[in-house]
Amino acid sequence: MRTPFRFPRTWPALCLALTPGLAAALTLTEAQALALTHNPSLAQARLALQAQQAAERQAGARPNPELGLQVEDIRAATRTSTVQLAQTFELGGKREARVAAAALAREQASVALAGREAELQAEVAAAFHGLLGAQAQRQQAEVTRDLGRRARAAAQLRLQAGKVPPLEAARAAVAEASAQADLAQAERELHLAQARLIALGIPETQAASSAQGDVAVLPPVPDERRLAERLADAPAVRLARLEIARHQALSAGERARRVPDLTVTVGAKRDAELGRTQAVIGLSLPLPVNDRNTGALLEALRREDQAREALTATQRQLQLDVAEARSQWQLSRDQAQLLGDEALPAAQTAYDTALRGFELGKFSFLDVLDAQRTLAQLRRERLQHLTQAHRAAATLARLLGRPVTLDTSES
Repeated sequence: MRTPFRFPRTWPALCLALTPGLAAALTLTEAQALALTHNPSLAQARLALQAQQAAERQAGARPNPELGLQVEDIRAATRTSTVQLAQTFELGGKREARVAAAALAREQASVALAGREAELQAEVAAAFHGLLGAQAQRQQAEVTRDLGRRARAAAQLRLQAGKVPPLEAARAAVAEASAQADLAQAERELHLAQARLIALGIPETQAASSAQGDVAVLPPVPDERRLAERLADAPAVRLARLEIARHQALSAGERARRVPDLTVTVGAKRDAELGRTQAVIGLSLPLPVNDRNTGALLEALRREDQAREALTATQRQLQLDVAEARSQWQLSRDQAQLLGDEALPAAQTAYDTALRGFELGKFSFLDVLDAQRTLAQLRRERLQHLTQAHRAAATLARLLGRPVTLDTSES
């Protein structure tokens, strides 16, 4: 009896892998949501926040009491035993300063987590638009390859008709081979773009699917006044300000440490020889004679000044980075628009004219080849400018902690 053939369980997934058009397309929103769930560096930031929350809880703990036992004389008849309980009371606001510093550290971790989320979304946006650009580049490489095939076919027909020398057909074959090599390079760039998404936490199955969107759709460049208004809320600036406040709390803690803590002792003393028990009460207070915590306080004050200088440096660097990103965004957007509106239509017309003229015997194949190279180069340059514009927009979103605009109606 013949055993019936059964499809393996992995057959549906294999079919989807072999037919990319049937796979669900990946949107930017879906990619960002997946990255927020699976990115390991974001998980580290969440754990850092949880650690700071635990540190804040510990900072509010009071000193534990101490239980002591003292025995004088080991003979039972003359033994004197003292049991005492000591409790230290922190004076000068040590606990309050410690709690304040821990709370600020926890707030820093929270801001850092929010900033990392925004940074991750910006990185995903840049990688996603890079994937869109790679897909478009592959499509254009396929078009260029098809154009090369058409030109080679035309050259073969003219060679068979004896209207062109064999050199013209050889040039057409070389041009087709070059177009095929460009297509292979475009395939490689597409795989690299998918790998960048995977590195950001996108599962491999989703990253391998096609990206849904149009790389040519660009949001309008925000004006400088709008960007300046958002600089104060940038994660880097908020972290620098919180660092100043935390060092101020640490300075207050070092200042409070100059005030000695009071230790109160209560207990009972049992005299076996006399057969009586006496109450024991004691107070202890360190004398700040040799150590007044001067060095630690001076260090904390200098760290506070250092944090203020770091805030100034952060603000200036952020202003420079934002200005550069906006300038790159504007420049790339203008160049892409110029190529798309003027240069590319003219290059397409020139190529069509050259190919038609070659087929009619009016132009040489060198004219066709030159027009084809110019068209392919302009297409690549436009895609590069579009990708750079999206990357600059993502850089601004990363620096400011949120997207600067959600309006993509203007292209």
